[in-house]
Amino acid sequence: MKVEQEQLTNKAIALLKKLIATPSFSGEEDETGDAIEVWLHGFGVKTQRQFNNIYAFNKHYDEGKPTLLLNSHHDTVKPNTAYTKDPFDAHVEDGKLYGLGSNDAGGCLVSLLATFVHFYERENLNHNIIMAATAEEEDAGEKSLRALLPILPEIDVAIVGEPTLMDLAIAEKGLIVFDGVVEGTPSHAAHPNNNNSIYNSIEVLNWFKNYSFDKVSDTLGEVKMTVTQISAGHQHNVVPAHVNLVVDVRVNDRYTNQEIAKYLEQEAPCKLTPRSLRLNSSAIDPEHGLVKSGIGLGRKTYGSPTLSDQAALSCQSVKLGPGDSTRSHSANEFIHLHEIEEGIDLYIKILEGFLSEN
Repeated sequence: MKVEQEQLTNKAIALLKKLIATPSFSGEEDETGDAIEVWLHGFGVKTQRQFNNIYAFNKHYDEGKPTLLLNSHHDTVKPNTAYTKDPFDAHVEDGKLYGLGSNDAGGCLVSLLATFVHFYERENLNHNIIMAATAEEEDAGEKSLRALLPILPEIDVAIVGEPTLMDLAIAEKGLIVFDGVVEGTPSHAAHPNNNNSIYNSIEVLNWFKNYSFDKVSDTLGEVKMTVTQISAGHQHNVVPAHVNLVVDVRVNDRYTNQEIAKYLEQEAPCKLTPRSLRLNSSAIDPEHGLVKSGIGLGRKTYGSPTLSDQAALSCQSVKLGPGDSTRSHSANEFIHLHEIEEGIDLYIKILEGFLSEN
């Protein structure tokens, strides 16, 4: 079924409006999953489902060819209290489509779905294409892309749809969250105590503030450590035994998460325990055909400090999509309609260049 690009774009925008109007918090994406399946079925696409992960293979899938994954997510965070518009009222004002998940990552998702439909029946592509509309991205859940990957064929390269203004994020920082403990001696506040855990934390906080790792990435810059939470004490007259810290570490592609964790556990001036080491940095060769195709269309490349489902992938991947990352999780979230139109057009042109390479 050949569909004109303008018609495909209009249908993609209509799907996005339906997704916005359907609450799909992480772990509660049943209905948006249903809507995505119905939409694809309307173009004759055969879909498969694992939990709320909807996926499909191009019609002329060939096991002898490498595979390109197109992936974005259909779950959202919960709306923040600063909303003045109904987060589930998908409506257009001055060319902006408002609603929760419109920018992160609904615009990317429907644009990739439209792109997949465009290529679905195409023969003689140099890569297979798998489309995966996945769940639980916002909370890195167990039924997210991570659950789907083991049952998919080997992926050689991926486009992860997140708002990048359609520039190519050719690298993405990994993440380790550490729980820290600064020890001290508990005592009554009225008595001398030269081992006050709160005072001890001053030196610890300064260490995190001032420390820098040696290896700097060309695309991702330095490893960034930030103390994001601190808590201690329950009574005004009791010096607490310890101070609890949370440390957010954004890892560049010059280190593995394991290397960072091992170093900090040995060298940091307090006890640190990583919550997880699975959210690794990711990258794609700047000379990869997918990147070169995008650059040939005037798109910029950069390194992204924010995390996405790229962290679940072991293959080369690029983060690319319509919308602006600074709008994600904001009040009265929106995406420009022209961004979706341009996004679909650019996705198709980038893949035309890449999938027709000899």
